Amino acid sequence: MTDIALELKNVWRRFEVSQGAFKGKAALTAVADVSLQVRRGEVYALVGESGSGKSTLAKMLLGLLPPSSGEILIDGAPIDSGNRIAVARRIQPIFQDPYSSLNPRKSIEQLIALPLVVHRIGDAASRRAKVREMLDMVGLPARLLDAYPGQLSGGQRQRVAIARALVMRPEVVICDEPTSALDVSVQAQILNLLLELKRDLGLTYFFISHNLAVVEHLADRVAVMYLGRIVEERTRAGLFASPRHPYTSGLLESVLTPDPDLGVPDTHLGITNANPMAVQNGCPFQARCPSALAICATQPPAVTILSDGWTTCHLLQEEALALQ
Repeated sequence: MTDIALELKNVWRRFEVSQGAFKGKAALTAVADVSLQVRRGEVYALVGESGSGKSTLAKMLLGLLPPSSGEILIDGAPIDSGNRIAVARRIQPIFQDPYSSLNPRKSIEQLIALPLVVHRIGDAASRRAKVREMLDMVGLPARLLDAYPGQLSGGQRQRVAIARALVMRPEVVICDEPTSALDVSVQAQILNLLLELKRDLGLTYFFISHNLAVVEHLADRVAVMYLGRIVEERTRAGLFASPRHPYTSGLLESVLTPDPDLGVPDTHLGITNANPMAVQNGCPFQARCPSALAICATQPPAVTILSDGWTTCHLLQEEALALQ
């Protein structure tokens, strides 16, 4: 068994997007040349603005979308996107909205047991025992077996979603904003539960979020995504203490503080979002970068290796040349 639980090699995902009745279709690159490795037992976090490609990447990891090119491997073996059943045995999702991810017409027992039924594991009695075990593991009483989602709070529903994801004992869990729809007080409970389950079951998490406070609490390593590309990948401590890419710095500066005298933070990234349809000849971030150089408009930056990871920025390369 390899130490690398999940690996992406030069993964691309392109879509054709309609521009209107008379303009035809245009190409949109949602994920661009992403390569990364998730080590067994770690929490690997992916952060970025809405529209950066995070959810598209998650769908490819779950076998819901095939990559346009590149490879996705689990335990060193390529994922067969055409066989969702095989992928689901090894990778399971926890979605952000427990109100829409659970079928309101099914009981809690039916919801948690559904993966076992689909994969034809055990009989009715053994499945019920497994569901009881999972309910206890996520901190829910057995009396909720015959309840329905509409009778549960948001936090309880997300615990049910977690139990359903883990009942098959997957190797990797894709957590796509798993607490964003919950009250702040409940978020902390769910995050602590996820950490306990990771420890007890030896899970590997691929954690997608825009909440940097959550990422700082959970992650071992963090990748920052911009317009479908990874622009920086660092250890959690290194990235939050000393971000090296201007986009990462902007994200960290965007976090609101409880001090009303500080006002709304200025990220120096402008007031508009990135345009994924715009043609980029150089660095994809150069149009919003407060420190862009002339070379940024014409040449894409190369990877700069750091002591705890890597980043892609011409500024760092210019600094290195100046020191020579």
